[in-house]
Amino acid sequence: MTTHTVNTVFNKNMAFTSDINGHKVLMDTTADDDGEDSGPSPKRLMLASLAGCTGMDVVMILNKMKVSFSDLSINVHASLTEDFPKYYNYVKITYKIKLAEEDKPKMAKAVNLSQEKYCGVSAMFRAFAKMDTEIDFIS
Repeated sequence: MTTHTVNTVFNKNMAFTSDINGHKVLMDTTADDDGEDSGPSPKRLMLASLAGCTGMDVVMILNKMKVSFSDLSINVHASLTEDFPKYYNYVKITYKIKLAEEDKPKMAKAVNLSQEKYCGVSAMFRAFAKMDTEIDFIS
């Protein structure tokens, strides 16, 4: 069984630093929540992890399909519940990409494979949130 370990230490106020395989990630919150906004919030890092996970899948799949593309970006918009503990109950992932017209179905297939088969972060999100995806083909 594969395991992952992350070590996180308290800095000051509401700031923490996580060590992830030697990569330092600073987390904080806004002044409204007694932080200094010196880093992203833990919840927003979850959204970045989701974008990164599905993005890596899509690139891997498109490369295997030998699809040329450019200008790929992934926007994740999420809604939080009103009551504590506040968690994301709705997430929309929008993929923006430039590619040939004939490759649009391949992009749709890549997104579907990422969401349904490969992206473990998406699978975890589906346990607590409704998820939608959209592809914005740019010219």
